[in-house]
Amino acid sequence: MIGGLGMPELIIILVIILIIFGAGKLPEIGAGLGKGIKNFKKATKEPIDDDKEKDPEKIDKD
Repeated sequence: MIGGLGMPELIIILVIILIIFGAGKLPEIGAGLGKGIKNFKKATKEPIDDDKEKDPEKIDKD
């Protein structure tokens, strides 16, 4: 059980999400959520580089 949610509650939540966003948007939402989590994990593992903040010419442009 996830926080007191059983299988029937999860199915209802998924059906509501499907109705709101539609079947076509769900893969895009999942991919965006996955990229966001990946970027967050990457940002928490990288050391803070103070040199980039002090010298704007050395900042990498994406």
